[in-house]
Amino acid sequence: MRPGIALLVLLMLAAPAWSADSRGEVAIGAALREATLVGLNGPSRALASYRGKPLIINVWASWCAPCRQEMQSLERLAWREQSGKFAIIGISTDDSPDNARSFMSTTRATISHFIDTGLTMETMLGATRLPLTVLIGPDGRVLRKIYGARDWDSEESRRLIAATFGAD
Repeated sequence: MRPGIALLVLLMLAAPAWSADSRGEVAIGAALREATLVGLNGPSRALASYRGKPLIINVWASWCAPCRQEMQSLERLAWREQSGKFAIIGISTDDSPDNARSFMSTTRATISHFIDTGLTMETMLGATRLPLTVLIGPDGRVLRKIYGARDWDSEESRRLIAATFGAD
């Protein structure tokens, strides 16, 4: 192999290691980095303020049909989970907060939603396709990433959540 091609191959193989720096996707088992969540239907919050109990983060966009489809089941799950065993939040990847708020008004959203205009959360969570739901342990570690829409208040999803969080 010619030296130039060999160097290019080595650089390509090393690229994933370089992209796994502090600004890239957080892998399953690793802790989320600190971020400020900009509120859509409430105040802004530090991501770290959710530590101490499990957290479900749903990443969505107003233009995403599967995201729109599953939103009501997340609301029902939140209302069903009144004991507070875990928190549920939404992260919109919309470019416009107005588009996200408009969609939220049609769904009568009650869970806390935030906008990610700087792509911080989208990148950190690995939202390469939507919707993405990430289950986070009380210590801030990513436990599971689920791509695609689900019926989140179904018995199957509730069993998945309980198994992931180690609950009854």
